[in-house]
Amino acid sequence: MKKILGNIRRADADFSMIEEGDKIAVGVSGGKDSMTLLYALHLYQKFAPVKFDLIGITLKLGFEGMDFHPVVNFCSQHGIQYEMVDTKVFEILQAKADSSGRLPCSLCSKFKKALLIKRAVELGCNKVSMAHHADDATETLVMNAIHNGYLSTFKAKMYMDESDVTFIRPLIYCYESDIKKAARKYVPIVPSTCPMDKNTGREDVKTMLADLYKRYPTAKANLLNAMKNVERVSLLEKDSDN
Repeated sequence: MKKILGNIRRADADFSMIEEGDKIAVGVSGGKDSMTLLYALHLYQKFAPVKFDLIGITLKLGFEGMDFHPVVNFCSQHGIQYEMVDTKVFEILQAKADSSGRLPCSLCSKFKKALLIKRAVELGCNKVSMAHHADDATETLVMNAIHNGYLSTFKAKMYMDESDVTFIRPLIYCYESDIKKAARKYVPIVPSTCPMDKNTGREDVKTMLADLYKRYPTAKANLLNAMKNVERVSLLEKDSDN
């Protein structure tokens, strides 16, 4: 957890993520990433340079067999404000499934983000945090290049004027391998019962990158550095005089 906290502190300093008096809502799916983020931010409250409030929010998407009691008990034990929100996301996704029964993951992601922001605003939060990490950022970059034809990943901090909320990703410098280690030691995990879990295009890219890192071990850190090194971006550009 010490390494996770160090990387959160560095991300906070680099992107000015957390400010005095913030009330931050953390999206808590019950998985290793979100549970680690929730607990790490709870610990960060104790030594952060500013004072901020924290609340964990779980969207109950409607997948069968998901028991969030371990999360409820964990938050109660550590004095973390927490609540669950009932939704009909799974019901809607089923209606939008393709002919083979595959659910639209991109639509699910949009629903989750919108519902989390809505509840956060209702609770008086000015910032919303999700547990996207360094590996997620690299995977998003590669997926956009392969499937969409442009180079782009998500931002570490983004203000959304339509909701007057700032979206932050404090785990942006944390790798999944370190999060797994911390989660196993410190937090309970609620296994996902989503039928698309581990069965997405992102998993294919994850496997491809894992093979790349085996061959070129420095590529993992360099890809993260490349996304930060925006002043040295050089791409094909049309001659403005033509």
